[in-house]
Amino acid sequence: MPKVSVLTPIYNTNPSHLRQCIESILNQTFTDFEFLIINDSPDNKELDRIVLSYKDPRIKYIKNEKNIGISATRNKLIKLAKGEYLAIFDHDDISVPERLALEVEYLDANPYIGVVSGWLKCFGTKNDIFKNPENDVDIKIHLLLNCYIAHTAAMIRKSVLIENNIEYEEYYSPAEDYRLWARLVNITNFHNIQSVLVEYRNHQNMTTLSQKVKMYNAWRAISLNLQNEYPAYYRKTKNLTFSKATKFRLRLFGIIPILKIKNDWIQLFEFIPILKMKWK
Repeated sequence: MPKVSVLTPIYNTNPSHLRQCIESILNQTFTDFEFLIINDSPDNKELDRIVLSYKDPRIKYIKNEKNIGISATRNKLIKLAKGEYLAIFDHDDISVPERLALEVEYLDANPYIGVVSGWLKCFGTKNDIFKNPENDVDIKIHLLLNCYIAHTAAMIRKSVLIENNIEYEEYYSPAEDYRLWARLVNITNFHNIQSVLVEYRNHQNMTTLSQKVKMYNAWRAISLNLQNEYPAYYRKTKNLTFSKATKFRLRLFGIIPILKIKNDWIQLFEFIPILKMKWK
């Protein structure tokens, strides 16, 4: 059995982006993995040709008979995975060569950690580095405000999901990743490696932009549920200290400019004050 299953759903993916995605996994320094790719746009024959052009036996290519949506496709990938660890990876991003090695090393050394991720280096329409908090408590406090575990860079112990009957929920799509982390808050521990693991592509057709209203509604519902369920963590958010370099990251999932900072207040839709900031 492979140590790691890399899980990548694809849907009408830009061909050049898909090639970069695939090659970044095949070029990993850690090699004991299977690479599961599911095509949820079964009529797109060009994606067939691209994936099948790679003869690496670690690639397992599956096509859905019809479009079933991102959450159902992610759940199908989990069911098919044979690895001890699940490496989540989106179809238009690029993993740095050491990504899998660093995450496997960390999970092997820390059996109480169920999810490990790291930083993202954004490129394309927005260039920045998303530096997520490192330790479990800080991550969970920040999760009450936003998604501070980079999904496309995350590695999860499969047993944590299977033993607790946790999967992606279509109701919260396209914020199904944030909902997944919310459900895991009281089940396992999180960690963010303090280095860039994935180069995250920003472009005009990305889901976070094309479905920004639906994304905001799902994010708000998840955040409010967390605040209600974990009041002690929520009280800690009132005392969060942010660096000046971080304040411009306070967008929905780091992308959608819904939250604005003015006179040290985070404002919703640029006029509703919801949280006063403390700066280092």
